Amino acid sequence: MELNRGINLGGYLSQCTHSSKDYAEFICEEDIKRISNWGFDHVRLPFDYDVLETKNGKVIKDGYDLLQTIINWCRKYQLNVILDLHKAFGYDFNNAGNNKKNNLFSDEFLKKRFVGLWKKIAEAFGTYDYLAFELLNEVVESENADSWNKLIDITVEEIRKITADTPIIYGGIQWNSAKTVCLLEKPKNKNIIFTFHFYEPLLFTHQKAHWVEAIDNEKDIFYPQTMEYYQQQSVVLGEQGETVVKSTAKTMGPEFIENLILEAVSAAQNAGVSIYCGEFGVIDKAPLYDTLRWFEDINKVFRKHKIGYAVWTYKEKDFGLIGKHYDDIRGDLISLWMEKDS
Repeated sequence: MELNRGINLGGYLSQCTHSSKDYAEFICEEDIKRISNWGFDHVRLPFDYDVLETKNGKVIKDGYDLLQTIINWCRKYQLNVILDLHKAFGYDFNNAGNNKKNNLFSDEFLKKRFVGLWKKIAEAFGTYDYLAFELLNEVVESENADSWNKLIDITVEEIRKITADTPIIYGGIQWNSAKTVCLLEKPKNKNIIFTFHFYEPLLFTHQKAHWVEAIDNEKDIFYPQTMEYYQQQSVVLGEQGETVVKSTAKTMGPEFIENLILEAVSAAQNAGVSIYCGEFGVIDKAPLYDTLRWFEDINKVFRKHKIGYAVWTYKEKDFGLIGKHYDDIRGDLISLWMEKDS
């Protein structure tokens, strides 16, 4: 199963308005065909639990039928698919730190429900040889590291009773940070892939993002700039700026990126599994050609270490590749990603 160059379908079945109208209009067969024609070999499909079940846990058949339709389109256009549970009942990365809303790891009933959902997904789609399962998008809180490992172990064991071969993907805490892949336990099962997300330096990739509280909503941030500049400017981001502030890299660019990614590569090697980047990208408010330079740098590192990836994202969500912002460099980006390995 190839997971080399992919793209996310963000905003479709997650971080969206869950309505039949939006489901029918946001992504259609022509979109899947376009992604395939560009040369991607897979899509990562984020979906929320409430596509497949009600708040009371009742199965939504139409949701399973919808996933089946997308899976069929991807088969038609020779794309592999990652089914990524973006939000679970009892856990939403947007509610990080809120123990009342995010109580998956402290509630035994919710853990059983989480495992139960994955069993249903495995029963529905576990026979396809071009699908992978990603257990949960982003666990954020540091205190949940051990609980997350335990829930992974239970969930994988139950999935493996249904399908022995479907690749299962999961990442560490702190928004799937590359530096927390090392906190994942060595898998007991085969066909496991460790994942991380990469949006560093956040000061650049998320500039003017309204959902990052400490970020300046007016200031342009250029790339690469000096390491000293990024470290000074990232202090105000608190925990979300620590990766830059504490970096030992002398230069902002490939050196900085590689230092971080090597932590994930090393952790995966020690665990005997492959490593994959499920999300990386730049907000559409960033300077355009600085954005291209960032993608060029990260592409160098990914290729050097043979890391598969899925860019965030195909459409909208402030990062959409087919938005007007990317018109002048979209061709450059696609050419960059589709270059043959030497």
